[in-house]
Amino acid sequence: MTESLKNKTPQQLSIDEFPARSRENVRFSDVDCLGHVNNTVFASFLETGRVNIFWNQEGQFELANSMFVVAHLSLDFIAEITWPGEVEIGTGIVRLGRSSITMYQAIFQQQQCVATAETVVVAMDPETRKSTPLDEKNRHYFNRFILS
Repeated sequence: MTESLKNKTPQQLSIDEFPARSRENVRFSDVDCLGHVNNTVFASFLETGRVNIFWNQEGQFELANSMFVVAHLSLDFIAEITWPGEVEIGTGIVRLGRSSITMYQAIFQQQQCVATAETVVVAMDPETRKSTPLDEKNRHYFNRFILS
């Protein structure tokens, strides 16, 4: 993660600091018996942010003969998400490994950071179920999402 983001508290973060941004509507069915969005839905919002990095204007981004799987997810809850409304998900890449991508993400509602997460996805060969390296074309594509 960049030094500037490392030194910021969630309250100081802005959606504008992320190279990829997504939006999701909060659904009534996302609300639990306590009147706020259930914690499991946060992970679903983060998935939207990650998946949008893998899609481009021409359709789904494809890594030849592979798919991405989540290997690690660390999620910090900062504040409630309420209904009705929408959330914005900021996503950036912190590290490109041999076959893995580490992402830093934040969820915002009404410009307030309500959660942060670090997610590691790994490129996997669907037949062998083993990790597969990212090639130079893929690295070039993902470089546009590196947090600066």
